[in-house]
Amino acid sequence: MNTRSTLGRHRLTALLGVALVAAALVGAVFLIGQQSLAAAAAPSAASLTEADGVIRAEGEVSVFDETPAVTNLDADLLTAVRAAATVAATDGVDMHVNSGWRSAAYQQVLRQDAVDQYGSEEEAARWVATPENSEHVSGDAVDLGPLAAQDWLSRRGAEFGLCQIYANERWHFELRPAAVANGCPLMYDDPTADPRTQR
Repeated sequence: MNTRSTLGRHRLTALLGVALVAAALVGAVFLIGQQSLAAAAAPSAASLTEADGVIRAEGEVSVFDETPAVTNLDADLLTAVRAAATVAATDGVDMHVNSGWRSAAYQQVLRQDAVDQYGSEEEAARWVATPENSEHVSGDAVDLGPLAAQDWLSRRGAEFGLCQIYANERWHFELRPAAVANGCPLMYDDPTADPRTQR
């Protein structure tokens, strides 16, 4: 038996073992560091402001207010919402914005809150879109209230091109100009059935 070659193999095996342990440690440190960076970079609800589209108290923001949640909506959507609110007021119905335009950071906080509340990404997706596919982030959706305004819009919103898009979100409205002549399109059961959320 060649002692030199056996000794060499043992050294090589030991070196490979040390290299594997070192690689595993470096990988673990890297992953922990990445998770820490992600946690540090993730916005919190407390860090968000009106500039992100936050509306602190439901029912306090009129569709005519000059706050980013309202003014950053798509111009045509905002015009339609304001026209509808004006007519609704003549019917004795007040309309306010519960949520309008949102920054991507705000949308991410809402999505994470939904995951925490519903227990999974799949269930959260039925209620809150990701920042990448949210119509709120692009300014193309608005959540309106109170219930009387939602009821009024369910009957008369099409006159202004305002349509409820999701059956499970009676407050969520988007502009569909063709609805003025043709009525609103059929609603999706929830956002997971909307092809736009699959982008």
